[in-house]
Amino acid sequence: MTIAMTWINVGTIDAIPQQGSRTLTLGDTPIALFRTIHDEVFALVDRCPHKHGPLSQGIVHGRRVTCPLHSWVIDLASGEAQGPDEGCAGHIPLRLDGGQVFIGYTPSAGGCTHD
Repeated sequence: MTIAMTWINVGTIDAIPQQGSRTLTLGDTPIALFRTIHDEVFALVDRCPHKHGPLSQGIVHGRRVTCPLHSWVIDLASGEAQGPDEGCAGHIPLRLDGGQVFIGYTPSAGGCTHD
């Protein structure tokens, strides 16, 4: 059985600072929306896979964020920790439409994805 994804409008791209983040909660899941200097937008579960530090408070550089607690580097597109660290912050599907940001929600949202 396939569960359909619901797209939820979470605001405009302009509400997310460049090289920064904005947070929201979906159910019990904290979500961080990140915007790069090139206006790419990504969504991850706002918990580092190491000690659950708030990734939204980390430093965005390129297409990565560095966790503020222990400096783990997380890829924004996949949620995967970069070597030598291993683990994954849940990646949330996201799309942009006319400057509006939509995140994809399914009951199993927040898992790692590999494109």
